[in-house]
Amino acid sequence: MKHNPLVSSDAGKSRKRHFTAPSSERRIRMSSTLDKKLREKFNVRAVPIRSKDEVEIITGKLKGQKGVVKAVYRKKYKIFIEGVQKTKNNGKQPYDVPVEPSNVKIVKLHMDKDRRSLLKRKGDARSAINGAVASGEKHEE
Repeated sequence: MKHNPLVSSDAGKSRKRHFTAPSSERRIRMSSTLDKKLREKFNVRAVPIRSKDEVEIITGKLKGQKGVVKAVYRKKYKIFIEGVQKTKNNGKQPYDVPVEPSNVKIVKLHMDKDRRSLLKRKGDARSAINGAVASGEKHEE
């Protein structure tokens, strides 16, 4: 049963919204989970991925490889990581392998003023929710 009348459960509409989303929405959809140490430090589970973040691939054939994000290709929902390359079948010209952001975890964040404020805002909101739930207050999402 559908709970929110403003949200469609039609698969076609969901696909259309996904593939025609503006860059600002794609940024948020291209989020990756944080490493356990970072998760505890900032009290945040996931953040939008960006270039110069250090990541580790956690699923797929390339599992275990680490590197720095070289580029974020929002149009195709892919990221490129330094050192993650394959060679063409003719044996020449290695090429960068596109990776899904959901298949990596962020090991080290590239920090600047905007990133710090985002982490603080998300961490504070999460603390407030967890505090309200712990104290027994009713929380509605």
